[in-house]
Amino acid sequence: MGIFSRLFTIGKAETNSAIDKLEDPIKMTEQGIRDLKVDLDKSLQALAEVKAMAIRSKRELNDHKATSESYEQKAIMLLQRAEKGDLDPAEADRLATEALTRKEEATESAKRSEEEVQRFETNIAQLDANVKKLRSSITRYENELRTLKARSRVSQATQKINKQMSGIDSSSTVSMLEKMKDKVAQQEAMAEAYGDIANESKSLDDEIDSALDEKSFKASSSLEELKAKMKNKGQ
Repeated sequence: MGIFSRLFTIGKAETNSAIDKLEDPIKMTEQGIRDLKVDLDKSLQALAEVKAMAIRSKRELNDHKATSESYEQKAIMLLQRAEKGDLDPAEADRLATEALTRKEEATESAKRSEEEVQRFETNIAQLDANVKKLRSSITRYENELRTLKARSRVSQATQKINKQMSGIDSSSTVSMLEKMKDKVAQQEAMAEAYGDIANESKSLDDEIDSALDEKSFKASSSLEELKAKMKNKGQ
């Protein structure tokens, strides 16, 4: 098998395989990547919003904890002042009770803030995982797209070469040979025609010389003269 035949066979196989797999996958992949980037932007925006809420909840948690500790300290100070006689014990108990009530309210608020922080942290972890997965998918698809485009270019070039080679083998060469045959046949026919014309245009002298075969006649005469000459010398 010649090198061109082998290249043609290999190239044809590669081309057919590539064409089967390239039912416009480039545009589909490009659209898929664009959709993933839109999803990534939305996920990043959601992640930023949840992180902002988590930061706010942490600040509120710290504020509630500080408020709770502050009311507890105030209750202690009120009781201490009562013990020192600086404040009426009943009034100290009333104010300390109010302070402890607010301390409990602040503690409850701190618990709610802490639950929110935990919930936001869970959401952040999930969104962060989705963002990383999307980024990884986009990177993988972009790499595959570059490979796909390269394969497409090779396939198109191979298809073009094979098409040219196929055209030469099946039509161009045969067509050229047929044209050459026609041309040679025409030349042979023309040569035969000119020959016929040349025969038809012989002069009258040519016809007479041909009929008398003058050359043969002259040779015969010369022979008779030679014989006569030799006979005379012999006498």
